[in-house]
Amino acid sequence: MNLTKLVVPGFIFAVILIVVLMYGLPVYNVWQQEMVGKAEMAKAEQNRKILVEEAKARLEAEKLNAAAEIERARGMAEAMKVENGTLSTTYNQYLFIRTLEKIADKGSLPQIIYVPSEGLTPIMDVTNAIKPKP
Repeated sequence: MNLTKLVVPGFIFAVILIVVLMYGLPVYNVWQQEMVGKAEMAKAEQNRKILVEEAKARLEAEKLNAAAEIERARGMAEAMKVENGTLSTTYNQYLFIRTLEKIADKGSLPQIIYVPSEGLTPIMDVTNAIKPKP
């Protein structure tokens, strides 16, 4: 009699547990998949926002680089007007030598050798230097 008092409630508990699990596990699996989908969606949205912000930063950097290039070109144009309009050829030759030195300092060329002439300045207009003097 003691044994039946334990077996019947245990059997009823086991049946109830099986019924609850048969209903509860599929519901839990659906809920779990829904949560996984929401997490993936949130991650994808965050990744999209990051890509958009990176693209905006690249666009802004390119705009600033373009503006700097425009200002550099304006400065060069103004410098060329001053150099070509009012400065002597000796100063232009000095600028030429300075540019050669800058190029050599950057390592673009292994070595620059120029032969000075006409008062230790390089000949910049080769067409005049080649023409024989009468």
